[in-house]
Amino acid sequence: MIYEMRVYRCLPGRLPALLKRFENHHAELWRSTASSRAGFFTTLVGESNQELTYFLAWESLADREKKWTAFASDPEWINRARTRPKKDGQIVGNIVNQLLVPTPFSSVK
Repeated sequence: MIYEMRVYRCLPGRLPALLKRFENHHAELWRSTASSRAGFFTTLVGESNQELTYFLAWESLADREKKWTAFASDPEWINRARTRPKKDGQIVGNIVNQLLVPTPFSSVK
């Protein structure tokens, strides 16, 4: 398994808008592309409490490429979610993305 960690760093005060967008739009669209959502988190203690961190699980790099490409090219995603930022204004300052592989001693495999 490969795990993808994505951290969305919001502009000040914009985290509620991002959470609403993920809850109302992104999660539903991901179900149709069969990506495995391993978890969504906000920061309780850390550098910033204006972050959304989430993990996706993939069988392999090829699995990720196939499913992520399907998600990114889905007409529903393009028409509904990608055009929404123009209406709502900028929410995210930057995104950090990492692909992770569990160690042999990890409880997650």
